[in-house]
Amino acid sequence: MAAAWEFHLPLSPADLLRNGGPGRYVVQEVLPARELPPALTAFRTAFRARGALAVLQHFDPLYSLLHHFQAVGTDVKEDALELMMRVVSHHSNELPAILGDSGLSHADRTAHLNALKMNCYLLTGLVDAFEMETCKSGLLENKKNRTKTSGSLWEEEREPLLRLLTQLLQLDLHKLWGGSMVEEEFVSLMTGSCYRILENSSIGLQKYRATREAVTHLLAAALVHYDHMFSATLKITQMLQHFEHVAPVFAQAVSLWATEYGLKSLVGELLREIGQKCLQDLTRDASGIKGYATFITELAEQIPALVLSNMSVLLRHLDGESYMMRNAVLVAMAEVLVQVLNGDQLEEAARGTRDQFLNMLQAHVCDINGFVRSRVLQLFTRIVQCKALPLTQFQSVVSLAVGRLRDKSVVVAKNAIQLLAAFLSNNPFSSKLSCTDLAEPLKKEVQKLQEMRDRDRSTAVAPVITPEEEWEAMLPEVRAATQQLFQPQQEGEEEVLEVEETVESTSEQITRLLRKLNYKSAARLTQKALCRFQGKEPFSGPMEENEEAAILGVLKRLYTGSCPGENSEDAPHGNSSLKTKEVVLEEQSQTELVKQEMLVQYLQDAYNFSVKITEALSLISKMMYENCVSVVQEAIEFFVTVSQFGVPQALVGVRRMLPLIWSREPGIKEAVLNAYRRLYLSPSGDSERARAQGLVRSLSLIMVDASLGTIQCLEEIISEFVQKDEIKPAVIQLLWERFTEKSQCSSLERRAAVMLLGMMARGKPEIIGSNLDVLVTVGLSEKVCEDYRLAQEVCNAISKLAGNPKPALGNNNTPFRLPQNHMLFGCLSKTVSKGFDQPSGHWIPFMEAAVMLIYQLAEGAEEICAHILQVCSQQALEKLREADGQKADPGVSPSRVSGGASSLPTFLLTHLVSLVGQVALQQVAHLEVSVSAELRRRRILREEEKTKKRSDSSMRQKRLQSTGNETTMEEELGLVGATADDTEAELIRNICEKELLDGKHLFSAFVPLVLKICNNPGLYSDSVLSAAAALSLGKLCMISSDFCDSHLRLLFTMMEKSTLPGVRSNLIIAAGDLAIRFPNLVEPWTSHLYARLRDPCPSVRQTAGLVMTHLILKDMVKVKGQVSEMAALLIDPEEAIMGVAQNFFSELSNKGNAIYNLLPDIISRLSDPNCGIEEESFHIIMRHLFSYITKDKQTESLVEKLCQRFRTARLFPCISAKKSVCSTEKLGSPLQSCLLIQTCPCSVCMGCSVLTLCLGFCFLIQGLVSLHTWSFALFCLQDVYALLVVPVTEYIVQDPSCESGISFCFLGFGAIFVASFPLLPKL
Repeated sequence: MAAAWEFHLPLSPADLLRNGGPGRYVVQEVLPARELPPALTAFRTAFRARGALAVLQHFDPLYSLLHHFQAVGTDVKEDALELMMRVVSHHSNELPAILGDSGLSHADRTAHLNALKMNCYLLTGLVDAFEMETCKSGLLENKKNRTKTSGSLWEEEREPLLRLLTQLLQLDLHKLWGGSMVEEEFVSLMTGSCYRILENSSIGLQKYRATREAVTHLLAAALVHYDHMFSATLKITQMLQHFEHVAPVFAQAVSLWATEYGLKSLVGELLREIGQKCLQDLTRDASGIKGYATFITELAEQIPALVLSNMSVLLRHLDGESYMMRNAVLVAMAEVLVQVLNGDQLEEAARGTRDQFLNMLQAHVCDINGFVRSRVLQLFTRIVQCKALPLTQFQSVVSLAVGRLRDKSVVVAKNAIQLLAAFLSNNPFSSKLSCTDLAEPLKKEVQKLQEMRDRDRSTAVAPVITPEEEWEAMLPEVRAATQQLFQPQQEGEEEVLEVEETVESTSEQITRLLRKLNYKSAARLTQKALCRFQGKEPFSGPMEENEEAAILGVLKRLYTGSCPGENSEDAPHGNSSLKTKEVVLEEQSQTELVKQEMLVQYLQDAYNFSVKITEALSLISKMMYENCVSVVQEAIEFFVTVSQFGVPQALVGVRRMLPLIWSREPGIKEAVLNAYRRLYLSPSGDSERARAQGLVRSLSLIMVDASLGTIQCLEEIISEFVQKDEIKPAVIQLLWERFTEKSQCSSLERRAAVMLLGMMARGKPEIIGSNLDVLVTVGLSEKVCEDYRLAQEVCNAISKLAGNPKPALGNNNTPFRLPQNHMLFGCLSKTVSKGFDQPSGHWIPFMEAAVMLIYQLAEGAEEICAHILQVCSQQALEKLREADGQKADPGVSPSRVSGGASSLPTFLLTHLVSLVGQVALQQVAHLEVSVSAELRRRRILREEEKTKKRSDSSMRQKRLQSTGNETTMEEELGLVGATADDTEAELIRNICEKELLDGKHLFSAFVPLVLKICNNPGLYSDSVLSAAAALSLGKLCMISSDFCDSHLRLLFTMMEKSTLPGVRSNLIIAAGDLAIRFPNLVEPWTSHLYARLRDPCPSVRQTAGLVMTHLILKDMVKVKGQVSEMAALLIDPEEAIMGVAQNFFSELSNKGNAIYNLLPDIISRLSDPNCGIEEESFHIIMRHLFSYITKDKQTESLVEKLCQRFRTARLFPCISAKKSVCSTEKLGSPLQSCLLIQTCPCSVCMGCSVLTLCLGFCFLIQGLVSLHTWSFALFCLQDVYALLVVPVTEYIVQDPSCESGISFCFLGFGAIFVASFPLLPKL
């Protein structure tokens, strides 16, 4: 039977059911599913008897099992799989002996060949069936029980089965096919199962690693032994196109095949196949692109050298539209640069390839796609970190990275920051990159190089002429003299020269004659010597036929010394030694020059690198306030890196990141904390004391010239560190030592120590509380007058004990207060009173801090401050008495000061009005906050006590009362609480309105003094006094609404007309506070606040901008068209004021559609010629404001609003000889607004109106085009043509009498046409 037929592997299982011709095996019967178990048992019995050949009689039942695989039970499937694995394993073990039998008959060979193909067909069929079932079970989550059991068994058997097939393929199966090639169908059958397994999306998981390795080795056997390369190339490329998950698997497999099996040509075939893919087809096939890109990337990481040899076939994809393929090729280049083309020992060709790849990478830093730009920057980051970037490329790549900081893509800017940080961390120049530190040595070395070059140039001016060069110069004259020897001798010419006895003396004689330029005598003597000393040096040279040439040769040898005599060796040797020394010196000089040039180039590169980093600092510092969290984090990390390299400008960025501690994003806040933790909490030092000194020194450096906002931010950071116990006790101990002067330090360092202690006390108040007596006795001692700023910082530090003046809801603990007789308040009163009559510019800030501290911590603070006021006013009265020549009367009222104020020193008046204003303000704050909170706390405690007493009553009574009156009681409790709050607020308000400024209170005695100074700026012209009086007036207005209402006119008049910027600034701040306390009173004066935004003084404009920002964002001022004054600050020449305006609109954009609603009013006001905004400035403002309009619907609605405003726009007056003035009435219809038909019959006026509107629309369209808001611009252009061009054209056609205005109309139409050029492609 084995010889009667042959088993042909079918293309599909159904082919075995059809008769394919004589001699081909055909399945006779497909058994039903219920008959398969006994048939399987029969096959098992036959296998025991005949071995693997049993399949020749039992193929049909197993084929039937594959046919009914879905309907067959799991047990039958598993039995069949186990049986077929045993059969194939048995056959695989038998085949080596069978194949080695030389006497194997043709029939037996055919039988074993058929059995092998049948068994393999059945086994691979089961593999495919189980794999398909596993994939389906992964998709259908509902079917878990039986499928899961079958799938789990298959996963266990999959790896042993693959190893079995690998073992089979490693046999020399060619003999079964008669020594010829194994048929391709059989190889495809064996490898097809591998590809089927790889199609499973879960094959990439770590738990299937052994399976992947088994598949790899099986395919390797097919590639090595059965010429499977062509089929594998096609299959791999197809699978990469359709299955994304196989790319890493195939990359690892190909790497293994190339390195362990020597199949390097397969890499070239695969890359060539991918490189030849159509670029347009790849653009349409996203999944295929991703698979190819991943494969190239993974392959380049594992075998970069082989990828390099085939890189040329992939370069065409750099010009394709697929950014993923461009990224993959660029990644491959980067891997080659890092792993292959790295180092200084590269050959010339490799160096050229490296530079070519680097140039390609640099070119794609400016790729049109943001993902490519971002990826290239990442690749350069890796190249720099691996130190694979040549020094010659440093500057160009750094410049590209700095340029990408301005990229519109956030991801690109983020990666540019990372690249610059990598450059800093891996720079080959220096650990300190300060431009100032590098400029000086660079200048010094450049000067040294110039001197060396000048020295070499001066040496080269007089070069040494060699004897050979001298001989060539004198040869024509020597030849002429020699030729005269062979001419007839003239009469009178005698032979006076005779040859010496020896050769040496004759040679010396000839040489002397040559040096004396006596060429003829030298030649004649040489002629005689040739005859006499023939055969002796230097006259033993070859005798030429020409005697003249012989003489010239001897003369040359004698002159140049190339052939010296025996006794003349020393002189030529000395000459040679001299020449050697000169050569050595020249070589040394050249070597030193080259070294100096290299040093200068190194310093120049370092300086240029430092300049670029400094340039990047200003850009990155602005990026710290971007909306993207990751960009902000990278910017913070960059400044930490820059600070570690000693760049001085880094301190600006370190300070600039401080306000980010208040960010609502936890990631940003944590990044700031980590930055300061790395910069300051890990100082270098051998001991804990040294590290503490380094930490204190660094923190003190930040506070030098720091603003109040910077100090507050630093306080928040330090308090966080203290709460987490990250600041060591040694640091706190050192700060106390500096404050108490136990450790030697300057006054600035002492003051900084107190400030740092105060910051730490915010996190742990016991730091100050446990040493309060030390602070008072040392900080407020007799020497306080020498340094009021130290005393001020002491007060600020002690104030941290007060805590939050507004306790949290439910917190009814008694607030921390000190008794009225505490030594702290006695020292403060004494110090304030003592310094009152002493001129000092720092007394007022100290006084304000002292008064604030008294109100925060003292019981009966108003009594202490009243005493201070009385003592100070008494001192003023004494000064006044001394000025009047009278004795002081203790019973005189303080109001007496007002009458003679002009006689007092200016500084004393300044101190007095400042003290009055500060006490008044703190008194109001004390009543509104502390007293109100204390009243509420006591009321709540009383209510809680009453509730507790009620709970002690019997439950029965409580139940009876609550059944009928439960709701009523709850309502009453709520009503009682609300009423109590209102009562307490009314009590505080009555005290402020009726008591604080009446005749009985101390404040009333000083109000006339403040008003007198404010009303008489000519009499009290001192700027400091005027500013203090103005601020005190504002503080007094905070007390009472009646007092405020009666003096608002004075306040705003001073704000507008005062010539002193300090007065205007103080009054703006006061007006802002009044707008919050008494908004209804200040609301009519809002326009005066907006007017200060155009103040000529920059400090006043900045103050006004800050105040208006707070008022508008807190909704305390109605936002009207006057907000255009804030928009005008966007073009302010002062950068700080511009930043205030940008911050305002940034915060305003977060409040819904606020900017969108205000834009029409802003455009109308700023476009008014009387506003004074130039065209370019208007462009800048609009560009910034339009950046907040991001919705298309808003842009269309905004165009409609602007077009509606054109209808009511006032037109320019008519320029005409007949009519000097034209109507400026508001018009009705759009056509009338264009033509002025019913208001003015003048055609010139009509033309001017049309031209004016056309130019206005041109201006609008150009602005929209410059902002790239294309849809907005197109919508506007359509309205222009519909509402203006078409109606006017129809009107001109109907009424030819308006000829004089036609030119103006068409001039305007031409302007619109030119302005719309950029929009034509968009149409």
